[in-house]
Amino acid sequence: MTGRPPGRALRRAALTGRVAWGALLLVAPGALLRPVGPATPAALATLRVLGARHLVQAAVTVRRPAPGTFLAGAAVDAVHALSTLALAAVDRRQRHAALADTAVAAVWAVLGATTARHEEES
Repeated sequence: MTGRPPGRALRRAALTGRVAWGALLLVAPGALLRPVGPATPAALATLRVLGARHLVQAAVTVRRPAPGTFLAGAAVDAVHALSTLALAAVDRRQRHAALADTAVAAVWAVLGATTARHEEES
């Protein structure tokens, strides 16, 4: 045990993970997309934009690591999950990729909400 509050470790893990995920989406979207769907130019560009969004979200959160910032990020991730769920419902060709993205966005939303809760307790 390091003696650090669990909220601090969770915050660090959430932010480090988001930066890594955003960078991966930005520099290697094809490697992530190919197993779940067609790597069309539009899909690759979309993943790059999403990667940039994750990096901006991480930067904002690092600048102001307050519970409200984590909750706002969780809300953005939840809306993202809902939008990709809707895409999966209407676009058969994109369904597998959209469902995979829904799952990832839902995990980010839960992680953000959990981190916010721990930040409030610290």
